[in-house]
Amino acid sequence: MSPSLTGTGHGAASRGGGGPPARAVPHWRRGLRPYLLIVPALLLTGGILYPFGLGLYYTVFDFAASKPQPDMVGPENYRRIFTESSFWESARVTVLYAVGAAAVETVLGVGVALLLHGSTRVGRVLEKILILPLMIAPVIAAIMWKLMLQPSVGVINHLLEPFGMGGVQWTDTPAGALLSSIAVDVWIYTPFVAILALAGLRSLPASPFEAAAVDGAGWWFTFRKLTLPMLWPYVLVAVIFRFMDSLKVFDIIYALTEGGPGDSTVVLQIRAYLEAIRFQRYSFGISYMIVLWAVVYLVTMVLVRYLGKVQNRAAEVPK
Repeated sequence: MSPSLTGTGHGAASRGGGGPPARAVPHWRRGLRPYLLIVPALLLTGGILYPFGLGLYYTVFDFAASKPQPDMVGPENYRRIFTESSFWESARVTVLYAVGAAAVETVLGVGVALLLHGSTRVGRVLEKILILPLMIAPVIAAIMWKLMLQPSVGVINHLLEPFGMGGVQWTDTPAGALLSSIAVDVWIYTPFVAILALAGLRSLPASPFEAAAVDGAGWWFTFRKLTLPMLWPYVLVAVIFRFMDSLKVFDIIYALTEGGPGDSTVVLQIRAYLEAIRFQRYSFGISYMIVLWAVVYLVTMVLVRYLGKVQNRAAEVPK
């Protein structure tokens, strides 16, 4: 057999050709390689933990623009937060916003995914159009909707005038401002839920649905007993992302209403901004952010554990 067709012949020819001999990699360098792979992760972790730890450190002081020499106050900032009525009002608004936005986006997203599940030409075109709201920055989308919701010159009221609904004060009343903020959030992020649900629908096995069709099962029975149980893990992933993001919303509400009218749309994130930046009570504002982080962390942990149980139940559905 020709040497060019064998690995040993080719290697021998290379070594015999006068090329430099291959140097053996030292043992300590081979042992160091796995640790070098985790250096980016360590740098990223450090970049997260350092400002977080520094923020925790600031919360035990009373840093403020009016007090250049702060004193250590221990947990006093947290005690003030939980004893102020403004905190509980902001927490109520935050929960209403997060629950309302996540619920509407989930229902609409799953509905849109079911409509687009068929491989029709119209469905394929609508899939491309569906992601357009996600390509717009939330602040830009909120400003755009703020202009459209203007009572006198907004296009929304102009379109509703033939139906006798013109002149609605969309963002000038407490209830209207909160509902308008949720509507903008729904417009932006419903496609996110729909895309995840659509991916889940297309990954479901076909055999259970074929068996149900042979047995004469109706659409509602098939959806309730097969589609929804197997699709629920995908939907729950979208719910976790959207609920977690809605709890710490800032950009949409601030660009649309700036927390008004009054304090009707001041969520916890905006309350922290007002305390730290506008009122220049830095430690108090950071304490608000730490409390919000704890709430988001606990809620996410509960939802992730529930997701694990749902995934186990979905795996038990006959494939």
